[in-house]
Amino acid sequence: MTHVNPTDANGVNVPPDPAAAEAAPQPASPTQAAVAPGRNPLLWLGALLVICVLATVLLWQKVSNIQEQLAMQSADAQGKSQEAQALSKQALAMAQETVTRVAVLDARLSEVALQRSQLDELMQSLSRSRDENLVVDIEAALRLAQQQAELTGTVEPLLAALKSADQRVARAAQPRLALLQRALARDIERVKSAAVSDTPSMLVKLDELVRLADELPLANAVMPLHKMADKPQTAASKPLDQWQQALQQVLGEARNLVRVSRIESPDAALLSPEQSFFVRENLKLKLLNARLGLLSRQVDAARADLGVAQDSLSKYFDERARSTRVATTLLQQVQLQMRQLKIPRVDDTLAVLATAAAGR
Repeated sequence: MTHVNPTDANGVNVPPDPAAAEAAPQPASPTQAAVAPGRNPLLWLGALLVICVLATVLLWQKVSNIQEQLAMQSADAQGKSQEAQALSKQALAMAQETVTRVAVLDARLSEVALQRSQLDELMQSLSRSRDENLVVDIEAALRLAQQQAELTGTVEPLLAALKSADQRVARAAQPRLALLQRALARDIERVKSAAVSDTPSMLVKLDELVRLADELPLANAVMPLHKMADKPQTAASKPLDQWQQALQQVLGEARNLVRVSRIESPDAALLSPEQSFFVRENLKLKLLNARLGLLSRQVDAARADLGVAQDSLSKYFDERARSTRVATTLLQQVQLQMRQLKIPRVDDTLAVLATAAAGR
């Protein structure tokens, strides 16, 4: 017969109590012994079932709690996911809208850049055109002023044109026209310092020479002798005798019949009275030609005519006569003034203008 030690509710063996052993009844019969062991497994089985049920209930509650938490978390995650999807859709829409706006802005920016480049080209073209027009206007004005100065014999038109051009270039304020401004300043100073003769005074002198041409005595002309001034007879002087007066008259007439004089030019000595008229007219023609050359600014031709007039005056006319000396003096003055008649030119400024017009 096997002895089974009692166990507690947790299945731990409990040592036998001696007092309980003494008080315990005597072992029963085999039938009773067979029944006792059969009751303990059922109890234990029931206890195990109860424990399992309790554990299952607790586990089920825990699982239920977990499921509820999972459901809540799932619902929260689903809400957040939906919200994230909505935000992502909104962000995607905003990104697409931003991309569209960026594309529109890029198109507008390229259009603005194109318009700006076209505007810059237009402004540069206008600036170049304005500078070219300014250069052309200044060149035309200077050439016209040069012609006016040469026609009038004065530098005032040329000086006024240079000053006006300098003011226009200063107002333009273009760096590429700095050389032109310096050239204008140099020409202004040169024109101011130029000594130009007075053309009207030379014309008056030539007119006076033309008038004197008819009064000039020829070198072979017979001039009356200058009578010596007799002393005034006073009341105390003796009257000359009649025969002495007659003798003086005869001597005077004899002196007028024959005269000896020195003529330097043989041509003047052989000049006939008919030819003297043509000599005077030729002299007047040369003086008038010189006058026309002076008015037409043909200075070289005028100088040549005055040279011929000077030769004719010294060759055919009496240099000892007062009118001849006056004419010679006037002619020399006109020739001297004609040397200073050259109008200064503005070739430096015209060269710079040509360079600026060519764009170099």
